[in-house]
Amino acid sequence: MSGPNNDYDPVEVTPLHPDEVDRMKREALDAIAAAGDLPALKQVRLDHAGDRSPLGLANREIGALPPQARKEAGIRVGGARREVKEALERRTEELEAEQEARILTEEAVDVTLPTDREPRGARHPLTTIQERIAEIFVAMGWEVAEGPEVEAQWMNFDALNMGPDHPARTMQDTFWLEPSGSGLVLRTHTSPVQARTMLERTPPIYVVCPGRTFRTDELDATHSPVFSQVEGLAIDKGLSMAHLKGTLDHFAAGIFGEGVVTRFRPSYFPFTEPSAEVDVLCFVCRGESPAVESCRTCKGEGWIEWGGCGVVNPRVLVACGVDPDEWSGFAFGMGLERTLMFRNDIADMRDIFEGDVRFTLPFGLEV
Repeated sequence: MSGPNNDYDPVEVTPLHPDEVDRMKREALDAIAAAGDLPALKQVRLDHAGDRSPLGLANREIGALPPQARKEAGIRVGGARREVKEALERRTEELEAEQEARILTEEAVDVTLPTDREPRGARHPLTTIQERIAEIFVAMGWEVAEGPEVEAQWMNFDALNMGPDHPARTMQDTFWLEPSGSGLVLRTHTSPVQARTMLERTPPIYVVCPGRTFRTDELDATHSPVFSQVEGLAIDKGLSMAHLKGTLDHFAAGIFGEGVVTRFRPSYFPFTEPSAEVDVLCFVCRGESPAVESCRTCKGEGWIEWGGCGVVNPRVLVACGVDPDEWSGFAFGMGLERTLMFRNDIADMRDIFEGDVRFTLPFGLEV
C-alpha cells in the first residue's frame, strides 16, 4: 500500500498565485479610490468584494488545495480581502461626509426669506358665536340639544299649537318635501327640537337648541332662505316671566358685554302665552344721550330688536306629554345671523354666507 501524496504545485491554482492575488487587490483598491459617489461605490463593492468578485471566487478555490497548502493561501487571500474591506469603509466615510457637506450647501434654507405657504384659514363666525352661546348656557347648567333638519310637520307645527290653517304652513313660507303629502318639511325654526326634548325627557328640562332653519325667503341684505337660530327651553316647577327676563339679561351680557340688558314688548306666538318681543339695550351707545342720537347701531332708538320669547303655552305642554298643572316653562329664540350682524356691524347678510376668507379671517381669531 502506497503512502499519502504530499506533493503539490500551488502555481497550478492560478487565482491563488501571489501575483494574481496582488493584482486583484490592486484593481479593487484602484476602483474604490475612483468611485465618485455612494452609488458608484456600491457597484464597486459588488464587483470587488462580493461573493462573485475575483477575490471571492479565489477564496472558494482554497478548498481545492491539499490540507497543508490551505493555510498559506488562506492568509494571502484573506489579507487581500481585509485590505479591500477596510478601503471600502474609509471611502464610504469620505463620500458620506462629502454628500452631507454638499446637501448643506445645495439645500440650504434661507429662513429670512418670506414664506410662500398658503395662508391659514379661519373658523366661520356663525360657528364661533354658536359655540360662545352654548358655553354661556352650559355654564348655567343647561344642556345643548340637537334635532333633524328634515322634520315631521307634526313636530314643526301641530305640537307647537300651529293649526292646519296657520299661514306658516303655506308654500310661501315653508319648504315641503316631495312627494306631496309626505308630511315632511325643512324645519322652519328650531322649536321642534324643544318638542322632541319634552317627548323624550322628564322635567325639569333646561336645553338650548342652536341650528340651521329654512324658509322661502329671497336672499338679500337682510334675508336668506337658510339661516341659523338659537332657541332655549326651560321646564320646571314655578317658572315665570321673571325667570325668563333674568335668563335673557344674563345671555345678553354674555354676548354683548356687561351691563347690557333686555326689555319685553307684548306680542303673540302660538307656542307661548303670554308672549313678548325681546329688545336688547344698544351695546354701543347704551341708550344714553347724546350718543344715542347719532348711534348707527340702534339708529337712535337706544334698543335693538333681538328675538321672541314667552311662557310655554299649556297646549304645547299637553301635546308633548307634560302636565301643565305641575310644570311650567319659558322659551325664547333669536337669529344668529341677526345677532352677528349688529354685534359686529355687518351691513349685508350675504357676506356671512359667501365664504370670502377676507370676511371670515378676523372672526377666526376670536377666542
